[in-house]
Amino acid sequence: MWEKKKEVEEIKAFLGQGAEFIGKLIFNGSVRIDGNFQGEIYGQGSLVVGEGAQVKADIAVKSIFISGDVQGNIEVKEKINIHSTGKFLGDVNAPVFIMEEGAIFDGRAHMAEAIEKKKDAHQAD
Repeated sequence: MWEKKKEVEEIKAFLGQGAEFIGKLIFNGSVRIDGNFQGEIYGQGSLVVGEGAQVKADIAVKSIFISGDVQGNIEVKEKINIHSTGKFLGDVNAPVFIMEEGAIFDGRAHMAEAIEKKKDAHQAD
């Protein structure tokens, strides 16, 4: 039987609706934010910004899935996906940029730099 590959691995940490956090988040695996976050986010996995979430941060992660509001600059190793309810204001470096109909993006996207970094990382292996 064919199984659909999970887009995001198991959630390791969760900031729920109504919760607020100001500071620096460093993680491995996947993290989901449904509340309000302000600061910096660094991860070796996936960041999920849920619908209704408010994130004001500079972000460096493997991949990000945006359904809420994000303001700041993002550095992505694999891909950024802005869902139809998502809003992203800022600049992004990513080798893959997916934006669904209805999503809002206001900023600059750089793909060539991210692809070069990805190539360099594979050549170092």
